[in-house]
Amino acid sequence: MGIVAGLDSAPDFTRIVVCDADTGTVLKQGYAPHPVENPQGTGRPSDVDPQAWLYSLGEAAGGGLLEGVQAIGVSSQANALVPLDAQGNTVRPAMVGADKRTQVAAADLIDALGGREAWAQAVGSVPQAGHPVTKLRWLARTEPENAARTAVLLQAHDWLVWQLLGRPVRRTTDRGGASGTGYWAAATGGYRPDLVELALGHQTLLPEVIGPAEAAGATPEGLLISAGTGETMAAAFGLGIGLGDAVVSLGASGSVMAVHPEALYDPDGMVTALADATGMHLPVVTTLNAVRTLRGTAELLGLPDLESLSDLAMKSTPGAHGLVLLPYLEGERTPNLPHTAGTLSGLRRESMKPEHLARAAFEGMLCGLADALDVLRGRGVEVRRVFLLGQAAELPAVQAAAPALFGAQVVVPQPADYAAIGSARQAAWALGVSQGTLDPRTPPLWQGAAAQVLEPGEDLAVGQAVRQQFVSVREQTHPGAFRA
Repeated sequence: MGIVAGLDSAPDFTRIVVCDADTGTVLKQGYAPHPVENPQGTGRPSDVDPQAWLYSLGEAAGGGLLEGVQAIGVSSQANALVPLDAQGNTVRPAMVGADKRTQVAAADLIDALGGREAWAQAVGSVPQAGHPVTKLRWLARTEPENAARTAVLLQAHDWLVWQLLGRPVRRTTDRGGASGTGYWAAATGGYRPDLVELALGHQTLLPEVIGPAEAAGATPEGLLISAGTGETMAAAFGLGIGLGDAVVSLGASGSVMAVHPEALYDPDGMVTALADATGMHLPVVTTLNAVRTLRGTAELLGLPDLESLSDLAMKSTPGAHGLVLLPYLEGERTPNLPHTAGTLSGLRRESMKPEHLARAAFEGMLCGLADALDVLRGRGVEVRRVFLLGQAAELPAVQAAAPALFGAQVVVPQPADYAAIGSARQAAWALGVSQGTLDPRTPPLWQGAAAQVLEPGEDLAVGQAVRQQFVSVREQTHPGAFRA
């Protein structure tokens, strides 16, 4: 069928993979960091000139990387909002990331519509600091002149696709990207312009939501550009997950997502109802404390890295001699306890040893993520196997405990640029449909990710006992706070 490329514009870098359109075999790769916006700063900036993304793209594609490519798919960081004026110029730098400036705006929006359940019913999610709809509220309250000039709303991958196509009159997005805005409902497949007006003070032009296999357009040179999507959806597509599969991501915070045939309405707001890159749905539950729990414990024990913490934890046994760590170090979202702190329970003379605390940290982190999995299961989502992502997924202490605590087969894929691969797969789909060789309802079958497979086996009963120990402490400490 040809050669395609996938481009992933992450918060700090751009990765490009060039793949065989029929098999998904990666033929070439490119990489470039994003320009440093705050060289004297201590963290990632909340405002970024989107031209930096184009500069990084050009660097990553240097040396003829895209020679012979027939189609490109684009994925990008979630929740990056690019406000444009009526002429298509940026009103201000793009607002990216989990922008903590907007926390008050999120609470303001929740109250303005009548509470968390009203938002969950309207668009399948409750406003959080990072959501584009919340950024609009902040813009209206903090930069009213910029808000008044805002005439068009794009996200990062929408803007990149638009730029690659030469800034045409038609602007597009996909279901996955739209579902994370806070003003598009996955359940209905439609925008809520009234929520844009509620947040910004007036309505704007919104990009057309096109189907998973549709092309956004073609460059003057005839290079096909597919719909594009967000990083989360692209990574799920690159992994090749389907019904019965869940993905647990171990970052500083954690997330659990699964493929489901329908959009979920969750009145408690714990589930964010995203759409995926195939026409299905991708409900997500997040926790605030994952690897940060391990890092904090390593620091407390004076250990240099997570590998050392894992080695120490393996000297203990399941249940950590009764020691239980509720890892709510930064408050928590699942359950919704924003102002709480962590709890260490079960201290006895025999449990007061470094290896038991290390084991309790791993078990606490994984039990918190198992709670998030149970939220999905409790709302009818089938979970037969769990894909475990992140550097911490390679740690022996994680792999030893995860299958039994999750109650499912655990798959640990080899590290790869799955978001870029998913974008390339989307490009291959759009290319095949345009050539008449693929069905718009069925994506190309690519080679699955190479992975290690872990079974719960005889440890399942032990794992469930550890879970029950965790749940008992959680209920004693925060009665009624968790309803899965």
